[in-house]
Amino acid sequence: MDLQALSDFDLVAAHGGFGRAARVSGRSKATLSRRVGELEQSLGVRLIERGSQNLRLTDEGRALHERTHGLLSEIAEAGEAVVLGASTPRGRLRVSAPVVFAHVAMPRIGARFALAYPEVQLEIVAEDRKVDPVEDGYDLIIRIDPSPDERLVGRRFLNDERLIVAPPGMPRPDRGVDEDESTAKAVVLSAASPTAVWRMKSGTESDIVLRPDPVLRLSSLLMVRDAVLLGAGAALLPKLLVTDDIEAGRLAYWGTHAGPPVEIWALQSSRRLIGAKVRAFLEVVEKTFPEKLFVAPPL
Repeated sequence: MDLQALSDFDLVAAHGGFGRAARVSGRSKATLSRRVGELEQSLGVRLIERGSQNLRLTDEGRALHERTHGLLSEIAEAGEAVVLGASTPRGRLRVSAPVVFAHVAMPRIGARFALAYPEVQLEIVAEDRKVDPVEDGYDLIIRIDPSPDERLVGRRFLNDERLIVAPPGMPRPDRGVDEDESTAKAVVLSAASPTAVWRMKSGTESDIVLRPDPVLRLSSLLMVRDAVLLGAGAALLPKLLVTDDIEAGRLAYWGTHAGPPVEIWALQSSRRLIGAKVRAFLEVVEKTFPEKLFVAPPL
């Protein structure tokens, strides 16, 4: 049995089709289809049902995939282990990052990495959906406050805070303490609870309570920030997204949201070893945030 053809079949089966497997691997659909066809011919059985819009494995294809997928992963990991000590990281590196973090921090990180490691082809995808590093073909995924997942391992490399900000000319409401609430015209996320309140640190035992009065609901934090800049209302936004606007006077800082810090993690599949290129990327990330806190770059 041709191990490369088997690996190509496993790639197509794992990603649910020739098109998606081609995008993840960087290989053409025609090549993958030909290699799977050669495997079917050598085995004398049909592995994939052709002609349907969605990929469907035959019973034989499903059985082959289930019995060989884990073995192929272990073979790939063994090969990666051999080259872990390579002095020069090289090859393709795919990273998934949340949209806000990607727009604010990833150009700086990506540029530093590209200059330091020109033999690595780095691809950073900005997305907020939940991804699987194996099925979606990522070497590393960056997530904010991730839930525990036994399939993923990694490290926290950054803490952030949520700030309450407003247009500079917007009157700040009287501060409410404990159960005494003040209200403020606000721009909020579409998914925000209608009963949510903003609790600001006050420097005393009691937090300052502010109830947002939504005048605009938007589906992304970038849209919320832009609406506040245009004067629509106050908002609760990540520090890393609004630091520059506060320092430049485009936004007024009302307070820091009470509660635990926002944690940003770099994660990968628990089945994979940390290769040279992943290790190099993590080193660049941690050098960018040496204090594990977001600090805006100098103007």
